[in-house]
Amino acid sequence: MFNEVYDVIVVGGGHAGSEAAAAAANMGSKTLLVTMNLQNIAQMSCNPAMGGIAKGQIIREIDALGGYSGIVSDTSAIQFKMLNKSKGPAMWSPRVQSDRMRFAEDWRMLLENTKNLDFYQEMVSGLLIEEDKVVGVKTSLGVEVRSKSVVLTNGTFLNGLIHIGDKNFGGGRAGEKAATGITEQLVDLGFDSGRMKTGTPPRVDGRSLDFSKMVEQPGDDNPEKFSYLDVTKPLKEQRSCHMSYTSALVHDLLREGFDRSPMFNGRIKSLGPRYCPSIEDKINRFADKDRHQLFVEPEGWNTVEYYINGFSTSLPEDVQFNALRSVVGFENVKFFRPGYAIEYDYFPPTQLKHTLETKIVSGLYFAGQINGTTGYEEAASQGLMAGINASLKVQEKDPFMLKRDEAYIGVLIDDLITKGTEEPYRMFTSRAEYRTLLRQDNADLRLTPKGYELGLASEKRLKRMEEKHKAAEKFVRFFETQSVKPEEINPILESKKSSAVKQSGKLFKVFARPNIDMEDIRKVKSVSDYILENNLDREVIEQTEIQVKYSGYIAKEKNNADKLNRLEYVKIPENFDYSKIKSMSFEAREKLKKIQPTTVSQASRISGVSPNDISVLLVYMGR
Repeated sequence: MFNEVYDVIVVGGGHAGSEAAAAAANMGSKTLLVTMNLQNIAQMSCNPAMGGIAKGQIIREIDALGGYSGIVSDTSAIQFKMLNKSKGPAMWSPRVQSDRMRFAEDWRMLLENTKNLDFYQEMVSGLLIEEDKVVGVKTSLGVEVRSKSVVLTNGTFLNGLIHIGDKNFGGGRAGEKAATGITEQLVDLGFDSGRMKTGTPPRVDGRSLDFSKMVEQPGDDNPEKFSYLDVTKPLKEQRSCHMSYTSALVHDLLREGFDRSPMFNGRIKSLGPRYCPSIEDKINRFADKDRHQLFVEPEGWNTVEYYINGFSTSLPEDVQFNALRSVVGFENVKFFRPGYAIEYDYFPPTQLKHTLETKIVSGLYFAGQINGTTGYEEAASQGLMAGINASLKVQEKDPFMLKRDEAYIGVLIDDLITKGTEEPYRMFTSRAEYRTLLRQDNADLRLTPKGYELGLASEKRLKRMEEKHKAAEKFVRFFETQSVKPEEINPILESKKSSAVKQSGKLFKVFARPNIDMEDIRKVKSVSDYILENNLDREVIEQTEIQVKYSGYIAKEKNNADKLNRLEYVKIPENFDYSKIKSMSFEAREKLKKIQPTTVSQASRISGVSPNDISVLLVYMGR
């Protein structure tokens, strides 16, 4: 049936699998995407949205490298918001509300129009391994497909178990069966595995809701978009979300079902996401709070189905229903389906290299929730990196890795393989020590040249990035060289309650004041004339403002990154014997032996390895 040997087989068609398959195929590798249901490619299993705090930066990075998530997020968006706009630009995070069905359809169309990519609908039940090297996959029907590498992106399907109250049944998500066989084989090969939990809220009929009692949550007045390419356009129309609140009565009604909750009666033993807890977990952990926010999110342009963000639960269906009916605006609510929790297998990611290739089996890569992460964005970025590196390995080229000062994707992967995770990992801006460098606005400047070298980012994309970079640099130089007279700038300064100037000075110095923004400085005739004459777009203007106003912070962070990066170039030999370093702490020796860091910098980030241990290591290595 399959006579040819593929370069890359991707198992699973979720967000990680879709990006992995697209990346490998676009880099010229003969690729096969095997998934249990081809109708559910890139399914939004949970919330119908992309981006958000730190996650929006990841989508911009995927787009800058030449991945598809940003493009699909734009084409299927029904609302756009730039979150944290009241804070500094390091915190700005784009987010779209998505049309769930259009999102999956657009992904499917992009993949079907990707050269070198084949599809097959079946459950992969095992791997073909020869001499510690993966050579293909085996399906539940006994079909064997040979390949030079395999990327596993199984999501929540590995031995998935769905819980609704005191009922549970096997499944990867509602209406789909679980995947079996892979976990058991990997454990036999020497892999450690564990169990994690995630959950989802009820979906309800919008026709049964009273939105007049809720708080409307519209999109931005001037919406932007994710992709740096001009193939997508900002939204001209948007759909509003709404917000309501739980109450003490709602909490009491939910508590009545706690004795039937799998979270509290011992049926669920695994850990769920700390930063996206179920409603029963919120009530239990934050007993002093008498209400919690609920975001009522439409599932698309035309559907009446709504997602109740903030009401994730595995309580019995009758308890969910009675409690939700006591929420303001939900008095007559009708369910499409109840919320549920799902337990699934994962593999602690300390068993991976920076490339996401496993340490035990050559040519085998893990991406997404199999690595203990949560979220579409985290999964998609891992899929992209795994697909890239699987393709590079087959082509016998150097691997591709991103450092912590280069991308949130670099932070994510380094955190996973260096520190591991015992609960579903979610990206936050606070996890990135160089977040001033890793802004959503400059992902193209940081990563598009790398994507172009890989063959993923097109020449058109690179040229667009270079034009933006040159235009912004030129505009910054304008502010550095152009002077403004007191009589022109003082009325602007006084209107913002900023101290007046007594003599002419450079615009850069005035613009750098914290309470002066681009709208203020554009009132200076020379500035407005420059923007018009050079036909500057929003991206260039925004980039220039950030470069001027945050130049000191950016330079300081870049200097710190450069200092620490020196240790990134101090390589640790493969299979280094830490047991010989007797002056190092026992814990450090054990952790270093387990993780097998490739550089001294990575070693320094391992929990339990102290600065003194690093000093001892450097001395032992003759540094």
